[in-house]
Amino acid sequence: REDIACGSFKCEKCDRAVAKLEREAAEYVVIDTNVGLQSIDFLENEAVDNVIVPSTVLQETKKNNLSVYNRLRNLCAAKDRKFYVFSNENHRDTYVTAAEGESPNDRNDRAIRVTALWYMKEVPGTRILLLTNDAENRRRAKSEGILAASTREYAEARKATNPMLVDLVVASSVGDSNMDIGAEGGRNSKRQRIYEEHKLMSDITVGLKQGRLHQGTLRVNMYNPFEGYVSSESMEEEILICGRANMNRAFDGDVVAVELLPEQEWRVPSRNLPSSLAVNGEDRSVAEEEHDEGGLEEEVGAGVAQINPGEDYGGAPITTDSSGRHPCGRVVGIIKRNWRTRGYCGSLRPIAKEKLQMGMISCLFVPVQRKFPIIRIATRQAAQLMDQRILVSIDTWEVDSLYPSGHYVRALGPIGDKDTETEVLIIENDINTAPFSVEVHACVPALPWSVSNDDLSDPNRQDLRHLSICSVDPPGCKDIDDALHCRKLDNGNLEIGVHIADVTHFLKPSTAMDEEAALRSTTVYLVQRRIDMLPKPLTEDICSLRAGVDRLAFSVLWEMTPHAEIVKFDVTKSIISSKAALTYAEAQSRIDDRRLHDEVTESLREMNRIARILRQRRADAGALSLASPEVKFELDTETHDPLDVGMYQVRETNQMVEEMMLLANITVAKQIEAAFPSCAVLRRHPTPTPKMFESLIKACNAVGISLDPSTSKTLAISLDTAVKPDDAFFNKMVRIMATRCLTQAVYFRSGDVSKEEYRHYGLATPIYTHFTSPIRRYADVLVHRLLMAAIGLRILPDNMTDRSRMKAIVDNMNYRHRNAQMAGRASVGLHTLIFFKDRPTVADARIIRVRTNGLIVFVPKFGIEGPVYFHSNSEEKGGDGKVQFALDDQTQVARSLDGSLRFQVFDTVTVSIRVEESQGHRRKLVLALCQGENKTGQPMTMG
Repeated sequence: REDIACGSFKCEKCDRAVAKLEREAAEYVVIDTNVGLQSIDFLENEAVDNVIVPSTVLQETKKNNLSVYNRLRNLCAAKDRKFYVFSNENHRDTYVTAAEGESPNDRNDRAIRVTALWYMKEVPGTRILLLTNDAENRRRAKSEGILAASTREYAEARKATNPMLVDLVVASSVGDSNMDIGAEGGRNSKRQRIYEEHKLMSDITVGLKQGRLHQGTLRVNMYNPFEGYVSSESMEEEILICGRANMNRAFDGDVVAVELLPEQEWRVPSRNLPSSLAVNGEDRSVAEEEHDEGGLEEEVGAGVAQINPGEDYGGAPITTDSSGRHPCGRVVGIIKRNWRTRGYCGSLRPIAKEKLQMGMISCLFVPVQRKFPIIRIATRQAAQLMDQRILVSIDTWEVDSLYPSGHYVRALGPIGDKDTETEVLIIENDINTAPFSVEVHACVPALPWSVSNDDLSDPNRQDLRHLSICSVDPPGCKDIDDALHCRKLDNGNLEIGVHIADVTHFLKPSTAMDEEAALRSTTVYLVQRRIDMLPKPLTEDICSLRAGVDRLAFSVLWEMTPHAEIVKFDVTKSIISSKAALTYAEAQSRIDDRRLHDEVTESLREMNRIARILRQRRADAGALSLASPEVKFELDTETHDPLDVGMYQVRETNQMVEEMMLLANITVAKQIEAAFPSCAVLRRHPTPTPKMFESLIKACNAVGISLDPSTSKTLAISLDTAVKPDDAFFNKMVRIMATRCLTQAVYFRSGDVSKEEYRHYGLATPIYTHFTSPIRRYADVLVHRLLMAAIGLRILPDNMTDRSRMKAIVDNMNYRHRNAQMAGRASVGLHTLIFFKDRPTVADARIIRVRTNGLIVFVPKFGIEGPVYFHSNSEEKGGDGKVQFALDDQTQVARSLDGSLRFQVFDTVTVSIRVEESQGHRRKLVLALCQGENKTGQPMTMG
């Protein structure tokens, strides 16, 4: 074609309606694929504009990295940026065919150079610059008469007006010889190789086929970036990767090729906690402090003292032993990299003041998550960034560099500031906080909104506004998904209804809002804020089942006998008018107040009675009643700082609502699976392996309690009998620990696994789904669409029968669901640190694990878990205060060698709680024993 516009306002021939390149600009920049893929942070800086993006670049970027592609597309679509996509592959004058023997990469580079030459003719008088970090591409461009530069050259030429642009330049790559930032930061051609070269993919493929190599995803120890495990289908046991050399530049989440080490080099896990210095982030070697890259010093496990629920002090440093050895291996190749395109949060390692005045200097960046290694960056802003949390991206990790190399992206704010640290946990957990686009908001009905006459006259929608329906939620809940009712029928039976917000009435398939909801997948709840999946007008008003207003709902109605036997059920679209929006405490108060006999209260009482029967019935079938260390904060209404913290109180009304939601979810799961056996969206909870319970069984056996996890029913019975008459909290402690032995529940499509695998272990039900929270979960939106199709109200959208598309959506739902949980826990951890910062406290704690050098304890009052180490105060003062302990693994008892101290799992100890700041700007919650003395009379403490 010849009619494709160049996108410049200077051009008289082209359609100016699509133009984005400024008339006044003296220079237009053409980028190549290398820059598009590797330098997206650089391109996003406002100093870079009037950019031409050849369609070749877009296509190759999409093929190689979808996340970067989306960022590049957003740049091109942004109205306030001058990025223009030129369809060079469709223009007669710029399309090129591959020459004989020419590689696809060389062909694409040539196509981009042809595009630059075409622009030189199309907009004469404007300087056309080809931006490429490929030295060979620059050489060829210059030989063809094209002005070409690397991103570093481009930034250096503009540092007088935009000094920060230099920091965004990616670290030197093999093909770019222009990197020169001083001996400390740059690579030295004379430097010895530190790591082994990664094998070529062709060699890896042969090794996998021959069984010499094993493929799997690397999971790195949360305290140590140089220790991890690889699960491979070719090995029954996980493969331990231990040490910097064996890790060989692999990152958490990388798909790697592993070669087993000789059996004499296999190891057994240590029974020690990670060293207290490691946990406090103060264990870095002298070699690291001096930036010495001459050797391979081993690192001790490292981490933070605050532990989130579900995390563990497992994967501690590894020691060699003669028995019980674990298969060990080394990474020989990276099959798929998992470097984050969003970057890594952290702070700079302190630098001597005289170095801060040297302009562009090399710095060591310490990620907030200890499972990631230190990253080397070059910056001119080191002095300004020393007290800041910053975001850094990784560019490369060469064999002659101890650390990966990266570049500074942006500052997040002062270290320790609540808003800054919240931004950190949001980025670390990949939570999307971007405002909803204009296109998304265009899908939302205008406010004020009310139920229309068309809705009232819809023959497929029942009018249930006469029923005494109410909602029961946590305090302050505005996005009310569900409401309930219970009434007696003339025949003596009961009608119970669960009414769910009819989100899909407004959220249409394949719209901008639907696509955004699918990407976000879930609402994220932090201590002080909520990050919505859908725009607030929908979540808090139009869809929210608020009291006193008519709202659209999707209702499940059961007729039951007084003994909770289901006679029949119906699923229908409806219109409801909630009579009350209650908190759990308010609903409980109504049920307990025998003076109240209004319809809402009587409905709650009868529903609570039915819920007890249903709960017992599920328990008889083997459903687990577990516990969590969830905490609740009382926040200052103005600053949102925590004023008080304590474990969340669960009332019977919590269980009542939970029981009704479970019943609705199970009922709907059966309905949609029967109608769509190959594409129903369900939720399963895989049966845990016996190995997952080994540590808990050992702990319980040590105190005379028997635990049988062979089935959910035997486990439920064991948990019910795990009691101590003189210890009211013991049973809850065991249930909390049992929760951590379980696998994660996941979403799936019914056609992707066998029916035997549908089962939800924890709920003891053969089939389950999520239907009851469509305001905050995209899975429920999909289930609503399936249910509408199952009862004949709508045709199932075509994309829901597309297996590959649905797999991607389901995988994303699982990923986002887990990230939301982790972000919520991190928010709790942050507010716990804020609460205790100026409130050193003493509290009782329970021992949940013993080690030779310390304990792991849980503080019930505050829901805190953390390590306590065995050494005395004199050690902190430089004395030899270490106390030696021996661990009896069978009885789970740690005894001091002098016989003065004894600690056993489940014992109660008193601990002090305080906040300290360690090297590397890591604030940590420090727990120290207050009771128990060594033979010198010094209290045991944690350093």
